[in-house]
Amino acid sequence: MLKSRRTTLAYLGASALAAACASAHDEIATPAETEGPFFPVDTNVERDADMTRLAGRAERAAGQAIKMRGRVLGLDGRPISSARVEVWQANAAGRYAHPGDSGNTAPLDPNFQGYALVETGPDGGFSVTSIKPGAYLVSNLGQRTPHLHWTIVAGARRLTTQSYFPGEPLNEVDFVIRAMSEPVRQLIVRAGAAGEAGALGFDWNIVLPA
Repeated sequence: MLKSRRTTLAYLGASALAAACASAHDEIATPAETEGPFFPVDTNVERDADMTRLAGRAERAAGQAIKMRGRVLGLDGRPISSARVEVWQANAAGRYAHPGDSGNTAPLDPNFQGYALVETGPDGGFSVTSIKPGAYLVSNLGQRTPHLHWTIVAGARRLTTQSYFPGEPLNEVDFVIRAMSEPVRQLIVRAGAAGEAGALGFDWNIVLPA
């Protein structure tokens, strides 16, 4: 009986260890979200990783600067290098530099790039400097909480999604978040180390689906 009990405990211990190892390497895919109506019309203009400055302009974009850092991973937890990462967003006043947002009375920012295209490094890492976007009103639907739009492409794998900031009161009532069928927690970025020149730092890993 004692030997049988020890064998059972040993088996359970090994099973728990195996489960822990599996959970350490198996990732949950980042939920997909709508691209939205304001993807840039022309992505061949300036699109470097610093959206707060434009060539030929001395002034920086208005608003709170942020540094977004993250990694693109596969479902097995391995980093994906050379993935194409696109990000676009509203400016600090909640306005997109897009013809479809021309009815928005918030001001445009002539110093804000609004779109960036970067590639992940060997460790799957990427970083983008931007400003924290403002909230804005969508007629008949309510306010959208501050968010960033993303499209990630790696070979045949493609993900379009959005990310949100922690502690935003509008996260609780945002109509896009409320319509999600999956938990929003994977789309909430984490506070991280501060960036240069007083930029707030945020970290967010993106897990591509199979």
